[in-house]
Amino acid sequence: MIYDITRELFSSEVYPGDRIPRWERVKELSRGDECTLTDISMCVHNGTHADAPAHYIAGGKTIDQLDLSRFIGECTVIEPQGEIGAKVLKGVCAPRVLIKGIAEFTEEGAEEAKRFLLVGTEKNSVGNAQVHKILLGAEVAILEGLDLLKVPAGNYKLVALPMKLGASDGASVRAALLSEEEK
Repeated sequence: MIYDITRELFSSEVYPGDRIPRWERVKELSRGDECTLTDISMCVHNGTHADAPAHYIAGGKTIDQLDLSRFIGECTVIEPQGEIGAKVLKGVCAPRVLIKGIAEFTEEGAEEAKRFLLVGTEKNSVGNAQVHKILLGAEVAILEGLDLLKVPAGNYKLVALPMKLGASDGASVRAALLSEEEK
């Protein structure tokens, strides 16, 4: 089974202070135009997205400089209760972990998570600024704004490639999980 774990961009919750995504139909077949054409305006941290180190680290890598292998491969979905501290992550053996629910990483949890290639969360943020700095400083890929509502906890293959936006601190992602039979 393939799970689409991407939130629809225009109906997604927007992080306080970020620009609300908007679209405008600039051409439309029904108006006699030769094609339909849509412009969008948005923050790169709207909807399901990846953070690049440059988001919190001066001189950090931008989204187009990230190793794409971090965004593809074996992962585990867990559903912890409360904050994501080091204890919650101790038993996770996969190189990538996705957090189902509304939990955020503590700084202690972020230190433990430095061993992963990628962490992801349903929330619009993995945690406070220090959590971001810990994870991004260790070049842990971050996915935020995932939709794991219909995904049971367990092991999957993740495919979540960020758009190649040169020099950007983040980018939209179309993310999917493949269950065992789809791998």
